[in-house]
Amino acid sequence: MQCPKCHHHLLEEQASCPQCGIVFAKYFKYHPEAAASQPDEPASITISNDQEISSLFQEAPIPGLRLLGRLVIFIGLVIWSWQLIGASIASNAVGESFLHNINLPFHEAGHIVFRPFGAFITSLGGTLGQLLMPSVCAGVLLLKSRDPFGASVALWWVGENFLDIAPYVNDARAGMLPLLGGNFGHSAPYGFHDWQYLLTESGLLQYDHALAKMAYGVGALIMLFSLYGCGFLLQKQYGFWCKNNA
Repeated sequence: MQCPKCHHHLLEEQASCPQCGIVFAKYFKYHPEAAASQPDEPASITISNDQEISSLFQEAPIPGLRLLGRLVIFIGLVIWSWQLIGASIASNAVGESFLHNINLPFHEAGHIVFRPFGAFITSLGGTLGQLLMPSVCAGVLLLKSRDPFGASVALWWVGENFLDIAPYVNDARAGMLPLLGGNFGHSAPYGFHDWQYLLTESGLLQYDHALAKMAYGVGALIMLFSLYGCGFLLQKQYGFWCKNNA
């Protein structure tokens, strides 16, 4: 069978193309002329929800160089995770990494996007912004690009953002972390420090350290889960590569 969109050759009947990601039943529904050129009449194939979901986590064999590149990325994420998760919240190791500067624009953009929903949601919008962006990336990579390895890396980024948020939450009462514009929470106007404002308004200020630990724990679990996913996919791809190069 050949994919009618990208012309990728499939060795066996599948619900979707592992190369470009199109679902054949949907494609042939709107392109009947393409269905006519397929010898096995794939337009008549019915796809269950379970098959569609399972196809999201299937990848076609990839070249050895690309597999090596993924392995390098995986090893780098493992080392980086060890450094970030092993550090204390108070050390703000995540805030000192260059990824914090990547997360920051999404944090600030979140304040702007959620501004129409009032002061409380505007303050929370910074945190939501830096969590939503990597989540959207993970969703697009999995559902649109059909790239579960890339989605796992983006999921790792989601977890890293939880770690990035934790020191900010932990600083709600102390107000010692430097903020944008050279301000500090203890000297800036009320509301400038997002989590000082959020926890004060919700009556949870005394739980800032506990909530920070919770965010840190959630982030660590997400990062470890994503690393497991990356490792699992790499193992499958290595098996494909060995089989095709035996």
